Formats: sequence, C-alpha cells, structure tokens
Amino acid sequence: MPRQSLTQAATRLSRRLGQLARVSEDRGATTRTFMSPAMHRANALVGGWMRGAGLSVRVDPTGNLIGRTGAPAKGAKTLLMGSHLDTVRDAGRFDGALGVLLPIAALEVVRSRGLTFPFAVEVLGFSEEEGVRFSSGYLGSKGYVGRLGKSDLRLRDCWGISVGEVLAKNNGGRFSPPGPAHAATELIGYLEVHIEQGPVLEARGLAAGVVSGIAGQTRARIEFGGKAGHAGTTPMPLRKDALAGAAEFILAAEAAARARPPLVATVGQVLARPGAANVIAGAAELTLDVRHPVDAGRRAACTDLRKAGRGIAKRRGLTFCMEVTQDNGAVPCSGELTALLARSVRGREGRCVALASGAGHDAVIVSSLAPVAMLFVRCRGGISHHPGEFVARRDLEAALWIVVDFLSRLASRQSE
Repeated sequence: MPRQSLTQAATRLSRRLGQLARVSEDRGATTRTFMSPAMHRANALVGGWMRGAGLSVRVDPTGNLIGRTGAPAKGAKTLLMGSHLDTVRDAGRFDGALGVLLPIAALEVVRSRGLTFPFAVEVLGFSEEEGVRFSSGYLGSKGYVGRLGKSDLRLRDCWGISVGEVLAKNNGGRFSPPGPAHAATELIGYLEVHIEQGPVLEARGLAAGVVSGIAGQTRARIEFGGKAGHAGTTPMPLRKDALAGAAEFILAAEAAARARPPLVATVGQVLARPGAANVIAGAAELTLDVRHPVDAGRRAACTDLRKAGRGIAKRRGLTFCMEVTQDNGAVPCSGELTALLARSVRGREGRCVALASGAGHDAVIVSSLAPVAMLFVRCRGGISHHPGEFVARRDLEAALWIVVDFLSRLASRQSE
C-alpha cells in the first residue's frame, strides 16, 4: 500500500463525509434514524471503507457497525475509537460521522506507513445516539456495553412500535439484550473524535482541543391531559386546554434554566391531539431535555420542573404525567488518556485548551466499560445539528495528525 500524506487522507475523508451525508431517509436532507433502511445502507457503505483499511467488519445485534484490526499478540488489549452513524432530522454531515470516519482514515495512514501497535483497534459506528425515533438516546452504545435494559426495549416510537420489536425484526424474529462486547480488563480505553458544537475553538484560533468531562443529561416525555372541545362554542373560562398548559410549562422550563446557569432546559417536540385548527387540544405531549455539568444541579432542576408541571395542571384542571426516558450522570474524561491526547494536540497546535462538553456523546455510556477521552474539532460558527455544519479540510488534516500521533504515543506507552 503506497504511503499516504495527511493532505490526501483529509481530502478523501472530506469526500467520504459528503458521500455518507447523501445516505438518508429524507430526500434533500440528511436523516438517519435507528434501524431505518438508511442506517443499513450507511453501515454497508462505511463497512466497505473499513474493509479497505484492513479491518474485519461485523454488525452486532443492536445494529452497531464494528471494524477491528487483528490483535498483534495473544492477550493484547484493545483501544476503542468511534461515534454514532445515526443523525437528527435534517442534519449536518459531521456530527457523529466524523468520529467514525476519521479513525478509519487514521488507520489507513498508519497502514500505509507500515506502523504497527502492541494493541488491537476497534472502530465503532454506533447505531443510535441522538434519540430521535424513541426520545431516548444511546441505544447503540448501551447494547455494546451490555446496558440495554427492559425499560429501553419497551420504548415506543410515534407509530407505536417498540425498540424490542424493531430489534427482533432485525435479528430474525428474536432478540435478547447482549452482554458487554468486552471485559473491562481487555480494554485500554475509548477515544471519540467529535465536532465541538460550540464556538470556543474558533474564537481561540485552534483546530482542536481536549474534553475534560461531559455534562449529565435527563430526558423525559411529558403529557398534559385536558378536554377537547369546539374552538368556537366553548367559553374561555370553561376550557381545559392541554396545549395551553404545555405552553406555560415550556416557558417555565426556559425561565428555570435562565435563572440557574449553566443549567440548560429544552422542549424540542410538541404534539397536540386531536390536532385540528378548530378543536381545543384534549392532550399535549412534549419532550424535555435538561443538562448540567453537576448532577445535583440537574436533579434539583428536574424535581422543580416536575412540581411546576403539577402546579400548572392543577390550576388549569388538567392531568400531568412526566416519564423519564433517559438519565445519565456527568462523566469525567480519563486523566491519563486526556493528558496523552493533549500532548498530541500541543504537538500540532502549539497549545491545548480543555473544554467541558454540554452535549451528550456515546463516551457517556462507554465510560461504564472503559476510560474515555474526547477530541473536539473546530466547527465553523459552532453550528451543529444543522445542514450548515462545516469543518475546514485543514482542520480535518490537523485532527488526523493528532489521532495518528496519539496512537503512536499510546503504542510507546503500552510497549513500556
């Protein structure tokens, strides 16, 4: 295999990111949700690139794409690298995908240079992280680490289909949650490369930085129940408008977050039923996403928002239900792996900044199995979850340099 320059590798990586973005369930937009036909096509495409890099490839029972180098010796440990291949609706081309495709590109460079490591590398393309279809994320990484539970399998999408039913269909009619893919003693750690999804690196003129830790996150489904009625004949004092109650709750969540920085709270989906222009909403469903770098702050906010919802319902004569669908504590990154990664960043950039991540990542779940480290890559304007996501080719090249250098440093440390 001819030696590849990082510039060539970055150019090919950029082209592949564009190709993958065109694999979608929506025409004219990038959308890939859990176990959709588009996800299967994405696995096939990326799996081909993995094979081209010399990896053995498989898809596990929860739809995760796994590419693995051969173990150099019996009992050699494994380094995990990866991210997710699912997307939000109308997504950009870098979120998630960069963390899968960049390790493949890095391993191609390593292979072309004839470098070998005293450990195996496993590249992971997780099948679900965003939580779009079932309002609860990390289904792919939960399956990989053996944490996919009965409550996850009972979650249902907007068509009433459960996670368990989807997985059974994709596994020949039967599915049992798998155990961990590895024993913790087999693993060195997990490295996830991700766009920053914020403006700090751009403001500081840096292509990349390391992550110090990941904020805790709670997701919930909320329902206000009222009474449907005619929009023209039901007097305002006699109404039990579920959507009006939901609207008041949305503003309460916004006010609570503004009053308690760095807390953030978001209602991203609202569904009114029966959903007609001339009918008072008899029910309103909404999602709630609450995040904070300190778990106690997040939990207190969730308790207060539950009380606020009950108070709104009581004043308006409505019912209120809040079901937590996802609850993840804050995760610190590995000091040892992060320090090594920071040395690689400084080797390329001359300095290194450590950033806290307000976004959730598969590293949150993988941290229960292995130490984790994250590399953030500069994205223009901090834009994410939007078609306007953009990473300059020179920054892709910088990130590739950093990952290849990190692998070499890790190899030296493991050999010692």
